[in-house]
Amino acid sequence: MKKILFVVLTTIFLLAAAWFAFIYYVPYSKGTRAGELIKFSSKGVIFKTWEGEISQGISGAQIFSFSVLDQEEEAIEALNKYQGQYVKVEYIERFGTFSFWGDTKYFITKVVPEQSPHFNR
Repeated sequence: MKKILFVVLTTIFLLAAAWFAFIYYVPYSKGTRAGELIKFSSKGVIFKTWEGEISQGISGAQIFSFSVLDQEEEAIEALNKYQGQYVKVEYIERFGTFSFWGDTKYFITKVVPEQSPHFNR
């Protein structure tokens, strides 16, 4: 009985570890998006995550929601600095997420300020 329980628990642990590794190390896609940074905040009750939104159109109808991992300190600083400005972001889309990573499957890795194509500031 102990051997069966050990095998079952070990199997469950290994499957969970494999799923976590797959989600973290295998990106679904990589890309860039540009728009006006309209929201960026740290939120959560138990797990604090960095979440934000970029408006990709003048009307605000196209909103790109994203998350930022805590280890991406340069991206967090840049997003705080460029709040309300036009930016281009590089992101990784993952197959899924965990509650301690963020709300979305899109994770920002780099932020660059851009000139808005809509307005001459």
